[in-house]
Amino acid sequence: MSSFRVDRVKQSEQQGPVTMLNLVKYREKAADGDGTGRDAYQRYTQRAAGYVERVGGKVLWAGVVGEAALQDGLTDAEVDWDWALLVYYPDRAAFLEMVTNPEYLEANEHRTKGLEKHAILATKTLLLESVPA
Repeated sequence: MSSFRVDRVKQSEQQGPVTMLNLVKYREKAADGDGTGRDAYQRYTQRAAGYVERVGGKVLWAGVVGEAALQDGLTDAEVDWDWALLVYYPDRAAFLEMVTNPEYLEANEHRTKGLEKHAILATKTLLLESVPA
């Protein structure tokens, strides 16, 4: 689960800012036995926030996921997310710089120990009134 699809992001024809839609499902217990999956993910986010900022990124929004209001073509298990967030990056290169940094990858181990599943969807940023400062 920890393999970022670096080649796919590098090969994207999209240029400019990118907002990553993160969908997160916690493990009941962390894979290393150190608390819950949520605890492990919090250890990750405490460390990862600095890396996001260093590459010019910013968390735009985060929230607890409730019920699925629409799930055409998807099973209940496929839309069973706990947490969602939008993270802005000035471009895909900034995101790639972060996720290939050896120090970030050490922090990322907490993410993999805490999550049952995680999707990051790269989106073309269209509706920002201004770029986050």
